[in-house]
Amino acid sequence: MMTDSKSIPTTLIPGDGIGPEITESVVEILDAVNAPFAWERHIAGMAAVDAVNNPLPKDTIDSIRKTGLALKGPLTTPVGGGFKSINVTLRQEFGLYANLRPTRTIIPGGRYEDINLVIVRENLEGYYAAMENTIPADGDPKGIALSGGYVSRKECNRIVRFAFDYAVKNNRKKVTLVHKANIIKQMCGMFLEEGRKVAEEYKGRVAVDERIVDACSMQLVTNPWQFDVIVTTNLFGDILSDQAAGLVGGLGLAPGANISDKAAVFEAVHGSAPDIAGKGIANPLALLLAAVMMLRHVGRQDLADRIDSAISSVITSGEVRTGDMGGKASTKDLTAALKQKLV
Repeated sequence: MMTDSKSIPTTLIPGDGIGPEITESVVEILDAVNAPFAWERHIAGMAAVDAVNNPLPKDTIDSIRKTGLALKGPLTTPVGGGFKSINVTLRQEFGLYANLRPTRTIIPGGRYEDINLVIVRENLEGYYAAMENTIPADGDPKGIALSGGYVSRKECNRIVRFAFDYAVKNNRKKVTLVHKANIIKQMCGMFLEEGRKVAEEYKGRVAVDERIVDACSMQLVTNPWQFDVIVTTNLFGDILSDQAAGLVGGLGLAPGANISDKAAVFEAVHGSAPDIAGKGIANPLALLLAAVMMLRHVGRQDLADRIDSAISSVITSGEVRTGDMGGKASTKDLTAALKQKLV
């Protein structure tokens, strides 16, 4: 989606726990730069269960279908009651096949400086779409558990192509195909085969290399600077993207996007943190960074750059940081400091 429109209809889901607090902060900061989003506020998660006994109401889905764009705070899927995962439902409803997770150093002086990499995770297939059952063994009627995931050539090709297109559009130099084709020869073999096919089409524009997933995991710790864009299957992408977030301070600084041809849903990757909800101490940066990604998605790199610059300036100075970043600032303190930099 690319537009210079001054008013872009956008679904806003504040979420559960700390969600409403950090959403309020992010909307304030976006208003400070006159961001073009015209919000359609809708509920999901526990707020929606309390209101209409459905964690993902039809009105919310209809709004995303209409706008094709959403900013989502952390949501809690109720335990029991037959409720399906909200994130899984959204991915299936809108075919959100690409999960985009950038990782960048924001807090200086940590274990790793100058990290700047992106993980592209396939979102619909793999072991997260597994067909599971149990069979008897050793006198136990459920003595063996079976799980059969799958990948398709179409989706393997599409997710790798997404990664290479992203690299071209964002001046990235290299894509790393991460797999376990040495052991999982059919599923991971197909991903690697399609990845190599797509890489050939980008020869001379984007470099490519390959890593077995366990080697990649180790090298993310020993030398993360060698990576630029990583593309991989669903389970591996989930694990590696959380590991990468740990390099730069954890999930409190981790934004994400779920993208398809039908819609793009931007989110804070962390949970709803009910233990600190209402205390005014939550860190809004993950959701704010997701909003920055959304600005870039709609072609407003100018506004995204302004907010990125403000975040770097405020956090680098070290004077205004929330508790998870080693400071004592409240959510409102950090919001005010960011807004001041944007004036």
